[in-house]
Amino acid sequence: MARGLSLFTTEGYSSAGAAKAYARAHELAEHRSSPRQLFTAVYGLWQSANGAGRILDCRRLSNRLQQLTASKADDGLRLQAHHSAWATCLFAGEPATAREHCKAGRQLYDPERDRPHRLLYGGHDPGVCAGYVSGQVHWVLGYPEKSLALGKEALAMAERIAHPLTLEDALLWDAILHVELGEPETALQRLEACEALVAEQRLGFVMEPRFLRGAVLSAQGAFDEAVTCLHEGLGSRLGAMRLRLYGVVRLAVALTLQGEHSGALVTAREGLSTAEKTGHRQWEAELHRLEGVALWGLNRLEEGQRALETALRVARRQQAKAYELRAATSLARLWGEQGRRYEARELLAPVYGWFTEGFDTADLKEAKGLLGELT
Repeated sequence: MARGLSLFTTEGYSSAGAAKAYARAHELAEHRSSPRQLFTAVYGLWQSANGAGRILDCRRLSNRLQQLTASKADDGLRLQAHHSAWATCLFAGEPATAREHCKAGRQLYDPERDRPHRLLYGGHDPGVCAGYVSGQVHWVLGYPEKSLALGKEALAMAERIAHPLTLEDALLWDAILHVELGEPETALQRLEACEALVAEQRLGFVMEPRFLRGAVLSAQGAFDEAVTCLHEGLGSRLGAMRLRLYGVVRLAVALTLQGEHSGALVTAREGLSTAEKTGHRQWEAELHRLEGVALWGLNRLEEGQRALETALRVARRQQAKAYELRAATSLARLWGEQGRRYEARELLAPVYGWFTEGFDTADLKEAKGLLGELT
């Protein structure tokens, strides 16, 4: 277990060596009948599956952790069972359930008592993790201002405890959040701070940094550079592992903005195939939307409409209001260009009207502008 944790820290969560070490620890713990060691070994296997983006395996292992803590477990182990569940549910496209696990974990978390957890479970602090994952799920669920506040709070906590891998995680996830909210300059600041930290502390990256750099370049209008950067990231060892689908989504966005609709279509469909194989459905609705936009750009309007309608259905099933808004905006824009202005407004207005905050964010401003055009 000590070797597995060390390899997580120096090579990142996708470390094959860490996975091998925890598999051996699990075998030993089963034979020695040590409940705490067994829990820690299963958690290491869960973290390895999470690092590789194998969410179906994550579900099985997280369920096992919750079974191991179902009775007579101390609060620390219960916290870590919730820890595995909030990440698994976020990646599986279940943000509302992820929010509940984050809430339960934050209630159980004790900064002093749980200090050793950074040296036992995944190499990072569970309280900080609950904070930045809460930020992600609140954005997906349609609360942008709450998500920013939670991300800021998690980052401040990470800086306060000064644990390097925890701070790396917090910086990267806060960068992702600012990209989604249309704030690329802040995202770039977080990424550059993370790169400096990784170099100084000789850490392994927990996700491919070129995914974020490509996203920032795309948001700044440097589409050719963004596409090159994202292709390089997807071609790396780390790019094939954890959060690969985020890189796929960002590449599809960059290609769309570049006007390369055929490439965007191939990329979006690759992402949907990967989501089906791995169970990683966090960006499923967005991938269907990007597929629809690409088909629309290729003048395959009926297919494009079907893909956008699928994006809407997926977002609604997941209660993902952020992605529902994007899908409704794209479909309303298509209908508006076809002269179906009344239908377009009737689709988009109630989705936009559901929101109660974040009206200065990019997606809500775009939706408001389109509603004005459809009046």
